[in-house]
Amino acid sequence: MDMGWKIIYYISASGENPVRDFLDNYPKAKLKALRILSHIEEFGLSYAIPHVKKLAGTPFWEIRILGRDSIRILYVTKHEKQILLLHAFIKKTNKTPRKEINIGLSRLSEISS
Repeated sequence: MDMGWKIIYYISASGENPVRDFLDNYPKAKLKALRILSHIEEFGLSYAIPHVKKLAGTPFWEIRILGRDSIRILYVTKHEKQILLLHAFIKKTNKTPRKEINIGLSRLSEISS
């Protein structure tokens, strides 16, 4: 039987879960995010195509949650059928701010080392 995808949240060395904590502050966006994530778990990333986009020049993909607040969740695909959620933020400009990418990069290097 084909197993679905596994969603993994980045957990800091001190035990914090910044993506979950961020989403807890935006209930409507959290509902949308959890719906997208549950569809990815069940049907795979191709199902989420209108909601996911590769961030050029980075190792990241982003889940795009539209609504009153434009929220992005940066992630990488780890091993087969696993995505690691690294960072979530409100996107206020067309281009993803370097600061947000750097947070994702530092979290990625923290768990890769």
